[in-house]
Amino acid sequence: MQNKILAILKTLFIVLSIGVLLISNSALFMLAFAVIYILLIVRTIMTPGRRNMRRYLVSAYTCILILQVYMIETVLQSGTELGVPEFIFRRVLGLVIMCLPILVGKFVASVKYTHYYLSPTDETVGIGISELLNNAALEIKHKAEIIGESKKKLCFKNVSAFAMDLTRHNPFRYVNQSSLPDEYFTNARNSFSDPNIYIIISKTGSPPSEILSVFTQKQYNHASLSFDKKLQTTISYNGGEKVFSPGLNMELLEFFRKSPDAKLMVYSLPCTAEQKEKMLMRIEKINREGSAYNILGFSVRNRKKKPNILYCTQFVYSMLDDAGLTYFSDNGKIKPTDLVELDYYRKLKFELEITFG
Repeated sequence: MQNKILAILKTLFIVLSIGVLLISNSALFMLAFAVIYILLIVRTIMTPGRRNMRRYLVSAYTCILILQVYMIETVLQSGTELGVPEFIFRRVLGLVIMCLPILVGKFVASVKYTHYYLSPTDETVGIGISELLNNAALEIKHKAEIIGESKKKLCFKNVSAFAMDLTRHNPFRYVNQSSLPDEYFTNARNSFSDPNIYIIISKTGSPPSEILSVFTQKQYNHASLSFDKKLQTTISYNGGEKVFSPGLNMELLEFFRKSPDAKLMVYSLPCTAEQKEKMLMRIEKINREGSAYNILGFSVRNRKKKPNILYCTQFVYSMLDDAGLTYFSDNGKIKPTDLVELDYYRKLKFELEITFG
């Protein structure tokens, strides 16, 4: 019976996906979201397992459905006259939102059931049964901790806050321009005597950061640059704190304090005044031309037509690249932690950790 439901779900998903991409109206969105919700609920109820896990999944699917209904009017169908890129973006976004409950179900299933699979026989030779049982227990405990943390981060509050913030973004045109004051550039040039540029990776605790950490399994999900060690010239691509538009913006220390366990890791990289000037000139150019936050992440980056649409780590890496300071190759899927973890030649020097607890 469960296999039949799965087959029906796959067939309906293909049909609804085609419909969403070709037609894309509010009635079809509502039908797609409701049908997938019902089938996932039925499958969850019929799947053997712990009752608490089933309750969690049903609650998660319900919260996602509420979010989907909210986004039909606020994001997917907002605006009457849309350009071709925005129109295509809304259709693709609708498909992504339709996939969200399925992805959540797959994530929970993979975390919950992975520990039942043992290694091939030739890999377990010489391992005692007590050691196997001990490893299995540790694995189960680790997976349970991941589920618990993911449950907290994928709460309705975080997901709804993230969804509401999506309305401020546009991954196809510049929405932020001249957000940096002249004082910023003055302070940055005054720091040219400092022989380092500073790379910052941070755990802010913001809703986007918390949701992203579920999929990256990393604590630090934001990257920034500073021309001085006191971090008075910190800059990156961000959401603008609902004061400025998403894109290139300054970052004060208060920007990073979104939760009691927020923290920053600051690293220095040797840098000449000439290299700093190159980076600052690029920042001036972006500030003048305009920018937007690449909300689609590494899946979309139009370097030719809209080179100033980036996310935080893309920005940091491109600044280092312009100045000839890169120490690893960008594979197009760069994450904030890559800036530290891929430093194989030990170019970076750890400077300090800042906590807000």
